[in-house]
Amino acid sequence: MAIRTISCRVNGVPVQKEIDSDLRLIDFLRENLQLTGVKEGCGEGECGACTILLNGEAVNSCLMLAVQVEGAELVTVEGLAENGELCRLQQAFIDNGAVQCGFCTPGMILSAKALLDKNPHPTEEEIRRAISGNLCRCTGYQAIVDAIQAISSNTLHVQQPPLSPAQEKDRPQ
Repeated sequence: MAIRTISCRVNGVPVQKEIDSDLRLIDFLRENLQLTGVKEGCGEGECGACTILLNGEAVNSCLMLAVQVEGAELVTVEGLAENGELCRLQQAFIDNGAVQCGFCTPGMILSAKALLDKNPHPTEEEIRRAISGNLCRCTGYQAIVDAIQAISSNTLHVQQPPLSPAQEKDRPQ
């Protein structure tokens, strides 16, 4: 194993590390940088749980070597928060019930971000195509599509809690 020094930007922060040249990018992010929002599902590029943004493109980090990101800009789900608050896309996933177990969510959100950065008003078909490399076994896909559409239309659908009996009684008919 050869040791190499790589330099890149991760979530806007310059990173320079000595690593084994055969270290996968997912392992570099999770183990060397403690960015555990990057998930390993299949390790074969089939599930999308490991999706990150590499120079603005959604890529499977389990299929890349860390040395391949020399000089690149990487974004993981941890890099989406703004001033300690969830970004609008993350909040839309919550508000639209697009999160259940959460395992696929980081990769799904980053695939959606890559789409929305290129096309702020995608059609439902374009959304479905953009997330087609991400598998979700919990929510089904409609809530995820709804969350992305909420951002693309600049409206957030917020699920309202049910009315109490007193509120129901006082509600105008």
